[in-house]
Order: sequence, then C-alpha cells, then structure tokens
Amino acid sequence: MGSLPELPGVLSAAQVGATGAAIAAMQERSGALPWFPGGKTDPWDHVESAMALSVTGFDEQARAAYRWSARTQRPDGSWPIEFRGGTVVDPNIDSNFCAYLAVGVWHHYRTSGDLDFLAEMWPTVRAAIDLVCRFQRDDGAFRWAADATSLAMFDEALLTGNASILHSLDCAGRIAETMDDADSAERWASAQARLARAFASAFADVDGAPAGVVPGVFVAPSSHSMDWYYPVLGGAVRDERAHALIDRRWDEFVVAGKGIHCIDHRPWVTGAETSELALALESIGRVDEAVALIDDIGHLRDPDGSYWTGLVYADGKRWPVEKSCWTSAAVVLAADAISRASAGNGIFRDVRAAAEPVAAR
Repeated sequence: MGSLPELPGVLSAAQVGATGAAIAAMQERSGALPWFPGGKTDPWDHVESAMALSVTGFDEQARAAYRWSARTQRPDGSWPIEFRGGTVVDPNIDSNFCAYLAVGVWHHYRTSGDLDFLAEMWPTVRAAIDLVCRFQRDDGAFRWAADATSLAMFDEALLTGNASILHSLDCAGRIAETMDDADSAERWASAQARLARAFASAFADVDGAPAGVVPGVFVAPSSHSMDWYYPVLGGAVRDERAHALIDRRWDEFVVAGKGIHCIDHRPWVTGAETSELALALESIGRVDEAVALIDDIGHLRDPDGSYWTGLVYADGKRWPVEKSCWTSAAVVLAADAISRASAGNGIFRDVRAAAEPVAAR
C-alpha cells in the first residue's frame, strides 16, 4: 500500500492509522465486522469497514472480512440483512446490501494489487450481482428488497439504494473485465445504463439544474440526508447538476462546526453521513468543503481513534451511545479520497458514466 491518508491540521497519518486499528480491533474471529463489539453485522456496513482496513494497511484483516462474505453467501447469491454473533437475525434480502460487495472487492484490488485475491472473490461477486440484477424493474430502477422465504420482491425503488447499486454495477463491470468475462461485463453494463437512464428521467431540470425528483420512478426523497447526497456519491448525478443538487439543501442539513444532520428536522449530527457527504463533495471537486466537514466531526473522535456515531447537539449528548465501526470507516475513506493516498482513493470519484446526459426539460 502507499502512505496513510493525512489531512494536515485535521487528521495526521498516525491518527488515521489509529482509526484503522480501532476498526480491526472490533473484528470478530469469523472475519465479520459488526457495528460495534457484540452488535449486529449487515453485509453493506461490513464491506465499508473492510474498505477502511485496506486503506490503513490491515490487508490480512480485510481479506478475512471478504472471506467471511464468501462463506456466508447463500446459494442464490444473497446474504441475510442482519447477523449477530454469527446467527442470522433477519434472513430477508436487501438488493443494495448484496450489490455492495463488488465495490469493496474492486477497492481492495485497487488498493493492494492482489490479482489472486480478486480471482478468489470473483465467483462470490458474480453470484451476488447476478442475483441483484433480478431486482431490476422494466423502467431500469431496482426493487429494494425481497422476502427470503417466498422470494417475493417489494416493488419500491429507493433513491439511496439505487445510487449505491449504480456504483456497485460499475465496480462489478470492472472486475468482470479484469477477469476476462465479457458476457458478465456486457450484461452488467447494460443494467447500469438502464439504471442511469432511470435516474436521468427521475430528475427534473430547471435551467439545466435538477429541481427535485419526478414522482413515478423512485420513492420520494425522505428526510434523511442520504437521499440528498447519495445520487452524487454513487455517480448518478454529476457535473453542474451535482453542484445544484448539493447546494439546494445545504442549509437544511449542514451545521457549521458540528457536521450534518442525519435527519433534516432533528438536532442530531452523525459522523458517517458527514463523511459520505465529504466523499460526494470531493468527487465533484469541492475539496475545501470536504476537508472542513471532516474537521467539523473531530468532536466525535475518541482517544482510541474510533468515532462515536453521532451527537444530539441540542443537549450535548452522544446518541446512540456507541462507537460504530462503519462511522470510523467512512472517516478513513473520506480522508483517503481527499488526500489521494491509497491506490483505491478514486473508488467514488471515478464511477463511469453509463447513460446519456439528462435532457433539459
């Protein structure tokens, strides 16, 4: 790996390394990366935490995490939504949760250069993405979940989940190309292009900038900040439209000196969402704002290098009272993207365009 990420005056390389060590310390013997020791493990946040291990030089632990994913994958290519201590708590299927392994595996390859490990994980990624593609609707959007017993799918397409799936399809396609599987690469590129066109049709334009989400494709944006910035983070909205989209709700979510709201109307800032917004900003060149956001959540940093999940700033209390693995991971990934330290630093920035630009309306 290259040098550790560093944000001068905000985070030193040693501090980022300590955050990686804090994540590694939470890993279970099985390789699972739970939310916190004794907490639940879900397939998406597990992968995000593994990505931070790759960035901070914990390659052995990262490989153990991905091998846990390979061992726990079901024959249909899916994972249960939630494990706890190795036991399945929620057996149902979330399409975005299943897709995200492709992002992590491609990121680990970019960071480590380990082609043998990429080949080892390839059957797991291929099965997962083929399963996820079964969730795609005729309009290109992806259904969000399915019942594990009946396999009946819930038809709603969620904005954040679909933006993340678009990113996953791009990474999966890159893996397929590297593995010389032209058929998979072509099928997944087609699925990504159809999803990108669904995003293109969902965002209304006013003078070239998205005014909001047109009803009929995705579930209307919720009060959660993820529905605001994720279309940018996942690569579904870029260029001047991305700037307009971010600017439109900036004052609703960003609290100067504290971070960003998880939910627009609550006095609660969270480290993971703040870091993901920083990643989205970095991907469109707004680096100074990204750095400022990571600086703002310094109050969530624990002396051991881990990060508390959030703060209710109205009363100064941390909530929930937990130092979450994935919050620490999001900080590491944001620092890496901004500093361009690891070879995987462009994992969010470099999502390939998959559809024609949105036409002006």
